[in-house]
Amino acid sequence: MKIALAQLNYTVGDIEGNASRIIGAVESAKSAGADMVIFAEQAVSGSPAFDLLCKTTFLELCEEHLERIARCCNGIVAVVGVPALSSEGTISAAAVLAGGEVVRMIGKRFITARREMGYLVPSHGYEYINVDGKKIAVAVGDDLNHIKDLDMDADFIVSVNARRYGKDVLDYRYDTLRRIAFANGKPLFFVNNVGGSGEIIYDGTSCVVDSRGGITMMLKSFEEDLAVYDTEAEYEPVSVMPYSECNDHTRMLYRAACLGLHDFFAKSGYTKACIGLSGGIDSAVNACLAVHTLGRENVRALLMPSQFSSDHSVADARVLAENLGIEYNVLPITEIYKSVNETLIPVTGGTEFDSTEENIQSRIRTVLLMALQNKTGYVLLNSSNKSENALGFCTLYGDTAGAFSVTGDLYKTEVYALARYINREFGNIIPENTLTKEPSSELHPDQKDSDILPPYDVVDAILVRMIDEGQHREEIINAGFDSEVVEKIHSMLMSNEKKRYQFPPVLRLSSCAFKHERLLPLINKYGD
Repeated sequence: MKIALAQLNYTVGDIEGNASRIIGAVESAKSAGADMVIFAEQAVSGSPAFDLLCKTTFLELCEEHLERIARCCNGIVAVVGVPALSSEGTISAAAVLAGGEVVRMIGKRFITARREMGYLVPSHGYEYINVDGKKIAVAVGDDLNHIKDLDMDADFIVSVNARRYGKDVLDYRYDTLRRIAFANGKPLFFVNNVGGSGEIIYDGTSCVVDSRGGITMMLKSFEEDLAVYDTEAEYEPVSVMPYSECNDHTRMLYRAACLGLHDFFAKSGYTKACIGLSGGIDSAVNACLAVHTLGRENVRALLMPSQFSSDHSVADARVLAENLGIEYNVLPITEIYKSVNETLIPVTGGTEFDSTEENIQSRIRTVLLMALQNKTGYVLLNSSNKSENALGFCTLYGDTAGAFSVTGDLYKTEVYALARYINREFGNIIPENTLTKEPSSELHPDQKDSDILPPYDVVDAILVRMIDEGQHREEIINAGFDSEVVEKIHSMLMSNEKKRYQFPPVLRLSSCAFKHERLLPLINKYGD
């Protein structure tokens, strides 16, 4: 028996376009001699669809195009993910298409992702189908993890999924797939979604696992792919686990970031991006990602030095822009800054210089960048990072502004790792001084981040324990970190939820992103 795995990039709400892509893959699978072809969860609708899943007209359109797909399924069986209306509400189903008809709907029972809770209702769970004399268990999404008492005469397990990417999740995912296949003694066909969908990235990396738990076929990561697996053929297990590609942490982050940025622009109808270049590491990495993804002709930068900006920062920003070959303008903000402060004298006159004056600089820069966006259509990219977002080390309506944040879910040390990767791969585009100088927002003379914080490798080590691993302060202190530093970081983390509520959409590259896996009440007196 030949089974095709179709890993496609769907767009939420583009039901007609998604159906056309599915039909194209069905025809390709037929041409390759496949008896069966498998698609991802909610392939017809795109995922995550959120409140669209509650719209009857949306579900009816999915049903209409599912029937259109079915009419192409003569001589082949297709398993296609689709949301469907049941008597209890909307379910996430695997539709079985054969003989030109929709012959069966297998609904998901376990609703475990926050992005689905409240929109989907549980169904009956995994069921069996027969294809060419083979008995196949079909599971949707997380139902795969709850397969129990699988029939001994079952031949295969098919899993249709929409598993999002997060750094370090691939090891866990494939360990789980290997365990399930081995425990049940059945080959497992896992088909995943691929592509960016707003803040989410689906990595693809669909695979086949044999009954001994060895992965014998793996599809591409972060790309569309279609492969045919012959169940009668002999395959050598992939020799490296979790494969050299998955094991390269920084390269995977880079590819994920590029895909997320590309699809945010392409699926939103945007083509051009603007960015404020400061000479710092965050804006440098974001500019490189934008050029790689959108093309240098579609990226424009503003360099906006104030009286507190160092000469080397402006020089570093110029060198980067010229290395990238992007259009840029130098717009000094010193006179604007002085004018704003003079205008504010009736309000602030006689008070000492503090964060008020510091933040004015950042907000002036945002005014200029948004003017560029409004006048020319260059969409503003945010250049934040997770370390600063966690600590509130950012200015509301200033450097927190933008239509999309590519690196906002990456810690500062990960941004540096990306910068070094970019220089290795693309020829030292980012100036060495940007990589080696001490981080600074240059909000007052000789200001450095280390005036307030310890080095970022220490900050990030603590934040990872607090945020990603959920450790209490006592655990972190007992691990050898300075108690005063831990308490200070904890206090900054807990007191800045109000800022995180107002951030732009942040591409989710970790398994514990703010506002998703980690969401605290806007008003919170607990603070432990």
